Amino acid sequence: MKSLVDEGERRPLAGRNFRVEIDEGNGRRIEVGCSEVVFPALSAADDPFEPRAPEPLLLRRAATGGEEFHAWWDKARSGRAPARRTVTITLLGDDLASEPMRWRFRNARPVSLHYSPLNAMGSALLIETIALAFDGVEIA
Repeated sequence: MKSLVDEGERRPLAGRNFRVEIDEGNGRRIEVGCSEVVFPALSAADDPFEPRAPEPLLLRRAATGGEEFHAWWDKARSGRAPARRTVTITLLGDDLASEPMRWRFRNARPVSLHYSPLNAMGSALLIETIALAFDGVEIA
């Protein structure tokens, strides 16, 4: 993995080129085209005096009729949840080959699925968002 930081270049990283992959745990890794990833706040330590619900990881994309998000959410809500999955988000450099950063969310599972409003007067894309709880994150 070639990194911009390894070359001694300390430039601000653009967040426009990235890859989202879901490892299903059976040797199958699928790439899901997302238009936006919203990272949760990652606290340094748990405060027993101020417990708060952990924020979910949000994956957003234009709805295409693809079943990946819906099928995963549907199994979870009906009690037939598959094994928890690993979600990997890889930031790509401007050359689309280097990988300056990578986040690996362990034991991810769906907590909600959301669709943007339908509006007959507009021309916006229908956006689907899956919110994922997770047990831990590794940042490289």
